[in-house]
Amino acid sequence: MTAESADDIDMEERSGSPAPSGLDAIDRHIVRTLEQDGRANFAQMAKQLGVSPGTVRTRYGRLVERGYLKVVALTNPQLMGYDTMAVIGIRADGDRLLEVAEKMASLDEVIYLVVVSGHFDIIAEVACRNRAHLLRFLTEELHGIGGVRETESFMHLKIVKELYF
Repeated sequence: MTAESADDIDMEERSGSPAPSGLDAIDRHIVRTLEQDGRANFAQMAKQLGVSPGTVRTRYGRLVERGYLKVVALTNPQLMGYDTMAVIGIRADGDRLLEVAEKMASLDEVIYLVVVSGHFDIIAEVACRNRAHLLRFLTEELHGIGGVRETESFMHLKIVKELYF
């Protein structure tokens, strides 16, 4: 365990209260460790923390139950045959914004979708097999949704960093 995380535990043990997020230093250490390696060994984490493996297992279960952690398998779109990825900014009719977002969310190509403030109303990330597939998606699927006024596409050239929460 790092000196910083040991100090976190000592501070919280003295104060008797968890951090504002509702997680104490042990929980945060488990989360940080699993962010680095989702298959990290509970016994090794327990040794680093100076607690029993059962404590780590119980804490892990609680973190999953409360929604702090979600166990998923992440695929690599390129290895799965989706060589063309893009981020698309969408401007929608104000009175149909959520309707547009719901329809977009149902499209297979959409892998990430958020309603945002600013120049665009919706930002979507899509994965397509190739540029022809992306073109069909834009012209037939996306622009076929009523309420979509304008789009701007940004093709991925290189993914430099990926971080999932």
